[in-house]
Amino acid sequence: MFVIGSAGHIDHGKSTLIKALTGTHPDRLKEEKERQMTIDLGFAWLTLPNGEEVGVVDVPGHRDFIENMLAGVGGIDAALLVIAADEGVMPQTKEHLAILDLLQVKAGIVVMTKVDLISEPEWLDLVELDIHEILEGTIFKNAPVVRVSAVTQAGIPELISTIQDKLSTTSPKLDLNRARLPIDRVFTITGFGTVVTGTLLDGVIQVGDEVEILPSEIKAKIRGLQTHKNKAQTAFPGGRTAVNLSGVNHDQVFRGNVLSLPGKYNSTRRFDAYIRLLEDASSPLKHNQKMKLFVGAKESLVRIRVLGADEIPAGSEGWIQLESDEPLVVVRSDRFILRRPSPGETIGGGTVINTDPKRRYKRYSKDVLAKLEALKSGTPEDILFQVLMEIGAGSFEEVYKKSKLAQETAVGGMLALEKSGMIQRLNEFTDEISLKTIFASVNWLNLQKQKAIKHLSVFHKTNPLRIGMPRQELQSKLEINQKLYPLLVALWRLENVVRVDEEKNQVALADFKIQLNAKQDQIFQSFVRQLEANLFTPPSVKQAVTELGEDLYAYLVEQELIQLVSPDVFFYHTAYQKMVNWVRSEIIKKGSITVVDFRDHFSTSRKYALAFLEYLDRINITKRDGDERVLVK
Repeated sequence: MFVIGSAGHIDHGKSTLIKALTGTHPDRLKEEKERQMTIDLGFAWLTLPNGEEVGVVDVPGHRDFIENMLAGVGGIDAALLVIAADEGVMPQTKEHLAILDLLQVKAGIVVMTKVDLISEPEWLDLVELDIHEILEGTIFKNAPVVRVSAVTQAGIPELISTIQDKLSTTSPKLDLNRARLPIDRVFTITGFGTVVTGTLLDGVIQVGDEVEILPSEIKAKIRGLQTHKNKAQTAFPGGRTAVNLSGVNHDQVFRGNVLSLPGKYNSTRRFDAYIRLLEDASSPLKHNQKMKLFVGAKESLVRIRVLGADEIPAGSEGWIQLESDEPLVVVRSDRFILRRPSPGETIGGGTVINTDPKRRYKRYSKDVLAKLEALKSGTPEDILFQVLMEIGAGSFEEVYKKSKLAQETAVGGMLALEKSGMIQRLNEFTDEISLKTIFASVNWLNLQKQKAIKHLSVFHKTNPLRIGMPRQELQSKLEINQKLYPLLVALWRLENVVRVDEEKNQVALADFKIQLNAKQDQIFQSFVRQLEANLFTPPSVKQAVTELGEDLYAYLVEQELIQLVSPDVFFYHTAYQKMVNWVRSEIIKKGSITVVDFRDHFSTSRKYALAFLEYLDRINITKRDGDERVLVK
């Protein structure tokens, strides 16, 4: 699942655009509606043409609420940079773009709104030239520009298609398989109690799980889950999630706290990071300066210790150690933003490298700087996990060759990752690793399972009388190669997610049951009575399809209630078994039978007799010898 966020200057139409995309207006506060201005975060969701649901975060554009904006963009996968056609690039456009660039939000789309207000196409072209100019040198330099009007709906279908195309080539964030939800909203619902919301970054959470709120370490229990206002038993990484908690009051939980499974994360008051200052930062970042830190949904005042230099100039990069008066929950590779407390200014952003330095470093120690550079490049486990996240699943040989690590080093790294629960092997279940051992990231496995459940759910809904989906059809929908697909199906069977009909080569959700509705049951019972009354002279296939409908007829075939013996002849299962038994016993007794013998015994017609006996020939129960049939020995 993905989350996209809006960004852009005040009054450029972000909230109106989101309403046009989703049908939901994200402004929820009374003051927002009165002032017609987004003040805090708003949320909605969008169903793309391919059926994928995407969470949408609307952020305020006014400079006075930039810190609320920062609480919303930490967990997004893609951004819509909204620029009004009548005003063009404005100050908050540039600041929001800088923040998205610092956070390395890789999937970006520029949306030129309010095009209905402009009558001259040349003006729109000039605005687009300005847009491309500010995008140059940022992560959005190749971002498409889509012109829309939320009022007339012009360009909205194109924008939705562009969002789908962008997300189809966007890799999900690394999943550490340790549930972590930075909390950006806390509220209560009468009769339900405390509810927190956020974007689930890692792992899965389920109804009934015990969780803890960090850094306070208050324990609670998940009473209910919702994703995009739909109840769920399980929440998966990447999705906007609402968690109803029992055992905790709403005044014990705050924006910026982190919900996790107990014992999975520790808080810290100090961490090491690599930072980049913006080109237009008004002054250098100096040693011992106090700054506002924004990471996840958390805002905190920190003191900066510059390492290896006296200061970091605007437009430059460097190492820092951040110290906070309050405990923080950060994870290696988390990205963050730094702002001056007063006057408010975004000066830069960086990446968390070491979450638990044991001490203050000597600022100019070459050993310390060398250690940090090594950590920045990544441990063998980091490198291997990154490779596996890129390919999803593959053999050890493929992973270690892509990693460019020595084979022995890669073996140790993969075993460590497997022990941590971040990856899982799909074959060769031993304590050793061969070149052909196949591994998958847990994130990829969860994603494929979600997709399989979704495709099968849609199939069952549209084909309620079918036992299951053909296995090859599911493989095609999942776009998984023949080497991996059987391993995944085997895993899902072990997890009781699916069941497989080996004979029919079909797969279904484990809890799926065929159930006839009242009308179908009435038609079915009437047809069965008709068959039982005419066991050996049933209606034709064409008549049966006309009377039952294609779905109900297919149900009879799949349930083996009728047996097709030719393209237009079938028999009810009891009649079929009686006829097979008679043919066997009669040939054993007499040595052979003829079509006439069969026809007369069952008081049927030559058409039915001939179709049935030719079918027995085809399945090697009998064989023809002149005008007679004998058993196949």
